[in-house]
Amino acid sequence: MNTIYDIAIIGSGPGGYVAAIRASQLNLKTVLIEREKLGGVCLNWGCIPTKALLKNAEMFASFSEAKSFGFTMGKVEFDFKKIIARSRRVADTNSKGVEFLMKKNKIDVVYGAATLERPRSIVVDGAEGTRNISAKNIIIATGGRPRSIPGIEFDGKTILSSKEAMVPEKQPESMIIIGAGAIGVEFAYFYSTFGTRITIVEMLDSLLPVEDHEISALLEKNFKKKKIAVHTSTKVEALKKTKTGVEVTISGEGKSETLKAEKALIAIGIQGNSENLGLEKIGVNVENSFVPVNEWYRTNVPGIYAIGDITGPPLLAHVASHEGIICVEKIAGVQTHPLDYDSIPGCTYCQPQVASIGLTEKQAKEKGYELKIGRFPYSASGKARAIGEREGMVKLIFDKKYGELLGAHIIGAEATELIAEAGLAKTLEATPVELSKTIHAHPTLSEMVMEAAGDADGEAIHI
Repeated sequence: MNTIYDIAIIGSGPGGYVAAIRASQLNLKTVLIEREKLGGVCLNWGCIPTKALLKNAEMFASFSEAKSFGFTMGKVEFDFKKIIARSRRVADTNSKGVEFLMKKNKIDVVYGAATLERPRSIVVDGAEGTRNISAKNIIIATGGRPRSIPGIEFDGKTILSSKEAMVPEKQPESMIIIGAGAIGVEFAYFYSTFGTRITIVEMLDSLLPVEDHEISALLEKNFKKKKIAVHTSTKVEALKKTKTGVEVTISGEGKSETLKAEKALIAIGIQGNSENLGLEKIGVNVENSFVPVNEWYRTNVPGIYAIGDITGPPLLAHVASHEGIICVEKIAGVQTHPLDYDSIPGCTYCQPQVASIGLTEKQAKEKGYELKIGRFPYSASGKARAIGEREGMVKLIFDKKYGELLGAHIIGAEATELIAEAGLAKTLEATPVELSKTIHAHPTLSEMVMEAAGDADGEAIHI
């Protein structure tokens, strides 16, 4: 007997599997279709394994600074293959965790490549043959993949995407990283910490171009101290493989030069995995590899929805998860509300970490706000000094008229954890007074948020 599901979800990344769990909680008969491993790119080739690699880099950097903490030790050595292997173990454990969650929530899982035959019919071609699946509603959650430079293809050995950069056979002596977004700077930090000579090439005028310029400038200063070469406002004119690696011709400020390295990593963005799904066949609109949707993630075809990276920026796992929940709740008739895309935290896990939410100073001024800005440096924090993390800053941007928190920007140790308080404050429409009068435990890094809020009103205590 052919089961008719309430919801069929194609793709098991942080959008798809979270949507499946929420659907099960709402008593909707659900099937999750995955062509590779549960967890998608995030758990297997993105968020989780890269953070495992970065933790190794952080530990190695800490060992290298042991003398300043009063420790004497011999030369600290590392096994690069074991570092990579640990990252893969972490990824596998998380994928198995998703498998457990599917069983716990009684969600059917079907492995194979899915193709839409009709608006409510899916054909899955898997190792066990072909299977037809019928569903009243279908959610496309197939995510995205690294985008290359036109005319330049990834070969997985010399010209790398982020996936190959996670599992190198050996550590390269040198690497050119094209693109200084979150992926680019995270790999720059990771490889440079272990001794790879890194050069970053970015077409826009700063590292992490989406971040507040003041924060990006501090990151660039830190990277240059780490002997990472940085070329911003620079365009890649050509990239070719050589017998010893790659040659990259770049141009900027009226000059042109050729860079050489053992490897090149292209980290210029993501394109949607919209091919070979049968979307065009059933009339679903696709624009530049992404699927347009409304605020409830409906496509132009009734009964077909899309969530996560397949719908375009912001390309973040936590966005996909929340989109999945909202989409399923709307299908189930549960009261819900559209996602506030002005309150999405963004995190970059290099060291120093960078995290932000809301508007940058430039964006806020362009929107016509009159601002008051509070800043507090890590160097003035007792806790930051105690743990040896003096570099960084908390920057809070408020509307001068009403006190609304428009944006929060942090660079420094544990910035990616500290940003959660700013997210809650923004959701609750907290003002500088409410933030600065909320008692924060001492000594903590979170006190810097309180102090920055106080600084916006000229009331910071420790600067």
